[in-house]
Amino acid sequence: MGIQAYAFRRGATGLIGFRDSATSCCPSQATGFPSTSMNLLHEQLRVRKSPSSDSARIPRWKRRLDIVCIVIASPVLVPVMAVISVLIKLGSKGPILFYQERVGHLGQRFTCLKFRTMVTDADTSVHEGHCARLIDSDLPMVKMDSHGDSRVVPFGRQLRATGLDELPQVINVLRGDMSLVGPRPCLPCEYDRHLGWQKERYNTLPGLTGLWQVSGKNTTTFNQMIRFDLDYVRDKCLWLDLTIMVRTIPAMITQVREIMSNRNNKKSSGRPMLSMGGPLNPISQPIAFIESDPGGTPVPTAGSITVQEESWRSK
Repeated sequence: MGIQAYAFRRGATGLIGFRDSATSCCPSQATGFPSTSMNLLHEQLRVRKSPSSDSARIPRWKRRLDIVCIVIASPVLVPVMAVISVLIKLGSKGPILFYQERVGHLGQRFTCLKFRTMVTDADTSVHEGHCARLIDSDLPMVKMDSHGDSRVVPFGRQLRATGLDELPQVINVLRGDMSLVGPRPCLPCEYDRHLGWQKERYNTLPGLTGLWQVSGKNTTTFNQMIRFDLDYVRDKCLWLDLTIMVRTIPAMITQVREIMSNRNNKKSSGRPMLSMGGPLNPISQPIAFIESDPGGTPVPTAGSITVQEESWRSK
């Protein structure tokens, strides 16, 4: 799916790609410097564009598209959000909505809304550490709760797997903090770890869905996510937004199937085995290790990561 979306984008925006390739070649011909050095210089200059550059402007059609789509979908959105609110209220104590600070357009902070899927006063440092490991490593961006998390409330895993926990962000869209289509809004701690060229992804509004979300998502690494985001920022257009919206539901269905399949495999492989010494508790899935501290202590990451990474590279 990721290759098809990327190929479609390239086909729909060929003129833009031609423009970028032309501007990256001309400076070296004019100055006589090696092309590699000039390409690097051109990349640095491109990243340092002022916020008034074309890539940082929010086109008018994008705002109009968001409003029209929300109005059309409101007869479905309102009842679904009402049912989810009742389930959360009956399943756990605490507020229905979860408020969290995120980073949006041009690095501006805003309050992002989500349905609460974890117990109140859950330790957020665990999630921040997980994000830091994903940024520093070359591992697929799997969610922490994909293999179980005791902090998740009843029905929380289903909401997170389907992305329905993010439906309240339509309020952020109406406020102008977000758009329906765009890069994922990140946490401030993630923003602080981004390199200069990676922060170009903030030259547009963050979105509920995006090119990365319909191009593999949990099977892609952090750097691959950044590349998808930069591709969207540079080539965003009305047709690309509509295509991503159409691909979002099939992508969600695929992600839910993958999660259900992984859980079924975990249950089937987690049966106790008998030995001469008594029952054993086998490891249900392979675990990849990375060195994340100066002492070299290995830190386990989510199971079957190596298999997912190899399957992505083989596509």
